Amino acid sequence: MPTLLPPRKIAIILNPKSGRGAGAKRRPELETLLRQAVSTLPNPPEWEILLTTKSGGGIELAQQAVEQGADLVVAAGGDGTLHEVLNGVFGKSVRMGLLPFGTGNDAARTLGMGTDLPLAIQTILTGRVQKIDVGHTQGHYFMNVAGCGFDAVVADAVNRGVKFLHGTAAYIAGILLSVGKMRPVPMRLTLDDTTQEIRAILCSIANTRSYGGGMWIAPNAEVDDGLFDVCIVGDTSITEFFQAFPRVYKGTHITHPKVKIVRARYVRVEPAKPLPVLVDGEIIGCTPAEFVMHPQAVEFMVPAKPSQEIL
Repeated sequence: MPTLLPPRKIAIILNPKSGRGAGAKRRPELETLLRQAVSTLPNPPEWEILLTTKSGGGIELAQQAVEQGADLVVAAGGDGTLHEVLNGVFGKSVRMGLLPFGTGNDAARTLGMGTDLPLAIQTILTGRVQKIDVGHTQGHYFMNVAGCGFDAVVADAVNRGVKFLHGTAAYIAGILLSVGKMRPVPMRLTLDDTTQEIRAILCSIANTRSYGGGMWIAPNAEVDDGLFDVCIVGDTSITEFFQAFPRVYKGTHITHPKVKIVRARYVRVEPAKPLPVLVDGEIIGCTPAEFVMHPQAVEFMVPAKPSQEIL
């Protein structure tokens, strides 16, 4: 991919509904901070903000931005907005950036900017470039986490019924609404060239470290190692699950005897019954499902100083 720094033309794809409306409310703040930051550059780039108006609209806007000459396309929203922009620019000779306006902001957390908007703005203008791995499943490219099983059931409950809550509270409410559906499922799991028969409550395929607004499902995942961190939660009772669940917020669940982390470039999940497939917080289909890694497939603007995120 050709060198494109500093950017000449920046397209910011803003989802006004992200973060329960934070995208719309914080637009004036974004514009003010962006003008101030750009004014300090010796060769200030052109920039524009494009608003999504429908579900999936970020894909089309990102494609249009590339066609109109943008060399840096920025997702201003949450992980869902990032997902759309990624799917609009994947395979194009452009760089990506992220401004965190979402509810969970899990990708921003892994990439080292968290919810710090001034830092995120400085990052897209003067940060460093990192080549990021991208996963693919069922026609969707993803940078964050995909899942099959109870996590997908919970995410669906959150999206359908507890939209008035945020982050951790929303996910806990989703668990309480879905706990009656938590059952271990027999499944055939293929990891690269090895196949095994298991019983599991969930199987998460992670590129970044967290999902669900700060659950460190794969605390040792690296976004540029060419591997998924696959988190498998085995045959667990409801009581045992609730006793161990709080540990996911520190990433210490991975030492639990019913939890296993395996790294692989290719994953295929074939349960005995269809399970919903979760990608970046949204249900996109059902199993069986294949997950394929595209190593270092996109160039992404990250903070100039590498993150020292502590769990």
